[in-house]
Amino acid sequence: MKKDKSVIIWLLSGCVLVFVMVVVGGITRLTNSGLSMTDWHLVTDTLPPMSEAAWQHAFDEYKKFPEYQKINIHNDFQLDNYKFIYFWEWFHRFIGRIIGLVFIVPFIYFLIKKRIDKATLQKCYILLGMGALQGFFGWFMVKSGLVDNPDVSHFRLSLHLTFAFITFAYTLWVALDLIYPERNQVIIPLKKLARITLVFLLLQIIYGGFVAGLNAGLIHNHWPLMSDGQFFHDSIALEQNSWLLRFTEGKSGVQFVHRTMAYVVVGLILFLYFKSKKYTLSTTQQKGLNALVLIVFLQFTLGVLTLLYSVPLWLGLTHQVVAFFLLTAMTYTLHRFSK
Repeated sequence: MKKDKSVIIWLLSGCVLVFVMVVVGGITRLTNSGLSMTDWHLVTDTLPPMSEAAWQHAFDEYKKFPEYQKINIHNDFQLDNYKFIYFWEWFHRFIGRIIGLVFIVPFIYFLIKKRIDKATLQKCYILLGMGALQGFFGWFMVKSGLVDNPDVSHFRLSLHLTFAFITFAYTLWVALDLIYPERNQVIIPLKKLARITLVFLLLQIIYGGFVAGLNAGLIHNHWPLMSDGQFFHDSIALEQNSWLLRFTEGKSGVQFVHRTMAYVVVGLILFLYFKSKKYTLSTTQQKGLNALVLIVFLQFTLGVLTLLYSVPLWLGLTHQVVAFFLLTAMTYTLHRFSK
């Protein structure tokens, strides 16, 4: 591990930056800032407008698109308001550029110095591709809100968000491979169950993106039942014409899946925890499970509060941040049961 220390620090630094980027992305979404930059340039957008004339030009370009024409034109939306939303979208993209530099520059250095072994090198190439793909997904998402509908596609938002989580998890996995070079005792039943739990956690993250993209957290602000004391609210069947669309595009249906799957994720983690009592675990395996149980209950509580209080900025953001911690604990635990 000593030989790989600098590579480990580099990979974990990437994890931290992806985490920061997702947090800023959450603020960008919750402040409705994501459509403020109507074009994308790799170099010329690196700094925000540096003069009042440049600001006015950017604002005039923004006025050509649906968000201003259909929403903000009616809200006495001035240049100062535009500067606020522009900052968050610019900052989000700026961090993306920093991540690119933090990954590519040390990677080239490690490559020249032959500090990366063959197996890790192959994983790093995958990470490089994932980073580029994530940048494309970001613009693909923004573009959907610049045509007719002054809101981004919830499918594209969820894709962008979920892929950021997956990129983070894979980067962490590569780092863990170097941190723990010695092989752990693989407990096959727990490994299989942990994999299933990870799949459902990722599905829950996908639906979290759907809820965010559709603003579905602003309805049925009751718990444990939906509005009118109903477990399965009547509005679910009324919003769309097919069950597939009801559970992927209907606000009530998407919220129902997200709030119900929360119980499934909690149940699977508890099942994994109690099933592990049958086995002799290593210290790292037990720490992973303990963290999982603690964080999933915190996340569940935050989800309920976010719903009850109709998604205030700080609660919505905290809920997203803790989802990151939950995925971290899940990735760590699965790694400890796999290698």
